[in-house]
Amino acid sequence: MSVEDIKKELPNEDSLYDLAELFKVFGDSTRIRILSCLKVSELCVNDIAEALNMTLSAVSHQLRILKNAYLIKSRKQGKEVYYSLDDDHVEKIIDCGLDHINE
Repeated sequence: MSVEDIKKELPNEDSLYDLAELFKVFGDSTRIRILSCLKVSELCVNDIAEALNMTLSAVSHQLRILKNAYLIKSRKQGKEVYYSLDDDHVEKIIDCGLDHINE
């Protein structure tokens, strides 16, 4: 395969930049811990904070980052907001990462 053939197969620069930004979000162990909780169940901020022994403000800050990256979604029920993984891709990314490090 020639270098020109390889260049044709590469994603465009914008896509590569967006992918790097996505992986930056996954680069924080606190956010990974939150995603792992949400992989198990939909949860409110209080439940996440209790499960991870974190403050509500720390959890809320990380949830905002995860939501802005489209990794989680929220739904309101009364006064409570519940969070869950945005789609099955997020779970697959986590599972693939765990498979890779556990080999």
